[in-house]
Amino acid sequence: MSLLTGKVAIVTASSRGIGRSIAQRLGKDGAAVAVNYVTSPEKAEAVVKEIIANGGRAISIQGSVANKADVTRLFDETEQQLGSIDIVVNVAGVSVFKPHVDLTDDDFDKIFSVNARGAMYMLQAAATRVKDGGRIVQFSTGGTKMPLPGAGLYAASKAAGEQFALALAKEIGHRQVTVNLVSPGVTDTDGLILAQEAIDHLISQTPLGRLGKPADIADVVAFLVGDDAHWMTGQNLQVNGGIL
Repeated sequence: MSLLTGKVAIVTASSRGIGRSIAQRLGKDGAAVAVNYVTSPEKAEAVVKEIIANGGRAISIQGSVANKADVTRLFDETEQQLGSIDIVVNVAGVSVFKPHVDLTDDDFDKIFSVNARGAMYMLQAAATRVKDGGRIVQFSTGGTKMPLPGAGLYAASKAAGEQFALALAKEIGHRQVTVNLVSPGVTDTDGLILAQEAIDHLISQTPLGRLGKPADIADVVAFLVGDDAHWMTGQNLQVNGGIL
């Protein structure tokens, strides 16, 4: 029997990148997975087909975490099609990198609507819909610990999600539901927009000597949502190769 057999998981932003790797890993470990996406139905269906081809169960559900009605529908459809929810992993996030003096109101609204308001909506829904003994994982960024030029707005929005998750861990611990954070370092995905010079510098500062891979992050999430992490809650795991 696989580690997560009989469990039902929601993974946001899981049609690509880190979210995709997490959905694949949880499916491999036996969970039935709701693959959430916003604008990439073909990529989401490819993830679903891969999980099913490997003997698992999966569905794709469109919706933005920044839209409360979409979040409610995401949980409703997951329960209707897969069953009661055990695991919620909120990976969804957007970024902007520019000097602070160049930031605009539109930048603020775009970033905070997904990274802060979206985190609030997802954690609210997870707190009320995840079964007793369930697992909630909110994504943040190593940038809240290691400030980088041009990343202030992004880091600030992610810091809001951190505080939501840390407070929630204390609010629902009596139900044996754990709430933890994962903060990746620079990870090699198709969304990586740093200049090669900056990437080379970060690699040189990383004790393990490379960028992270999506599978590196998925491995840590798999631990957090499994039985072995039952005594861990309210923690922020820096998954970054030791750069901090």
